[in-house]
Amino acid sequence: MTANLLDFDLDGLAAFCERFGEKRFRATQLFRWIHQKGAAEFDEMSDLAKSLREKLKTNAEITALPVLSEHISSDGTIKWLFDVGGGNAIETVFIPEEDRGTLCVSSQAGCAVACRFCSTGHQGFSRNLTVAEIISQLWFAEHFLRKHFGQSDRVISNVVMMGMGEPLQNYSALVPALRVMLDDHAYGLSRRRVTVSTSGVVPMIDRLGQDCPVALAVSLHASNDALRDELVPLNKKYPIDELMQACKRYLEVAPRDFVTFEYCMLNGVNDTPVHADELVKLVHSHRTQRAWCKFNLIPFNPFPASGLTRSSVATTAAFAKILNESGIVTTIRKTRGDDIDAACGQLVGDVRDRTDFHNRLSRRRVITISEENRPTTVGKEGTVDDC
Repeated sequence: MTANLLDFDLDGLAAFCERFGEKRFRATQLFRWIHQKGAAEFDEMSDLAKSLREKLKTNAEITALPVLSEHISSDGTIKWLFDVGGGNAIETVFIPEEDRGTLCVSSQAGCAVACRFCSTGHQGFSRNLTVAEIISQLWFAEHFLRKHFGQSDRVISNVVMMGMGEPLQNYSALVPALRVMLDDHAYGLSRRRVTVSTSGVVPMIDRLGQDCPVALAVSLHASNDALRDELVPLNKKYPIDELMQACKRYLEVAPRDFVTFEYCMLNGVNDTPVHADELVKLVHSHRTQRAWCKFNLIPFNPFPASGLTRSSVATTAAFAKILNESGIVTTIRKTRGDDIDAACGQLVGDVRDRTDFHNRLSRRRVITISEENRPTTVGKEGTVDDC
């Protein structure tokens, strides 16, 4: 059986090459050809001995994921749908900005966490991706974009593990993939520019800090356990206080001196001044000598199965003001790729039809937000603002 070389970090590739009596420097050369130059054929690798190239042709391959579709937004955002076999497909998004190019990478086909506001969660879970399937997204995107923009310099400067899936529930593939992203012989990304986003798998946050610390983002989305239990079911296993403690431990080894808390703004659910005040108390109860976290407020991208709507611009701005005035750095995420369903929480797209999404959804129990978490009065007229 041939090995897909996209499945290896440098240590793994060195061990593979050692089977053929090759020294580590040969693995390093091969690693550079694959990731820095985007070579997919061994005959392209002119500084490798012909005998090694012949061995590789027999025992190895460099196989990226098939592209099922590509969509380019009016704002320059690009979304790809990749076939991962078995009727499953994943999505990857490139977000261009003036000072950086960010790739949003998937770690699973579907997601088992089942957050109430996330399209991927409503899709269900199929399986974990392999190292090769994770890295293939970056490998393809980087070398496609170089050709697309007609440049030889690196295009992707940032990677966020914020696509489909919970990265820390695919830990055995995540860490080798991160090592490839960080390796100077591959993509050479800074630890500060690679972000793992998690819904709060506390034990694995601790392990990540030990094994491969990168920037950390946490999908918080609620100011108290009762509400978070309903929005992010994983909270029932790892409640907010345990999550906060894990974040504080992570900062002891993290490349950044803060954790980013992601907070999806849901109309009448988690967006009132009361919720903002609860967040202020939560953050300040874990205060250190310096600011230790930032908040990123995310406009919700509605989809029919959620039963939720987006908080108004005014409500979101007022919420951010409360946090900022309390000394918590807070930003409002600019939505990108709305016209191609590439914005936050929308990554399911064409996968729905491939995984019988609508039939499975019709058999699922309807989840409702409990009345104790709904505000009794919001806004001047005592009613919830509309989008």
